[in-house]
Amino acid sequence: MDNEKFIERCKTMVGQRILNKLMDDDGNFPEFEVFVVWSCKTLQNNKAILSATVKDAPLYEITHNGDKGETYIDTYIKESNECIKM
Repeated sequence: MDNEKFIERCKTMVGQRILNKLMDDDGNFPEFEVFVVWSCKTLQNNKAILSATVKDAPLYEITHNGDKGETYIDTYIKESNECIKM
């Protein structure tokens, strides 16, 4: 899949998931943007990590398997942030 097309599809998938979580009963939701943290294309496969500009937004790792024509989404939430002095 073309990398630009893949990134646009990823942004749409992530945006929809965030909307589903944040939308209240009246259909209201805060404004936010989806952004790419990292992306890579190797041969027929694509991978990207995305997040959004909402508080405590998770990271979404999206992988497209070009051989099978399948896309997988993994969601990660930051568990901790520690400073370790060396």
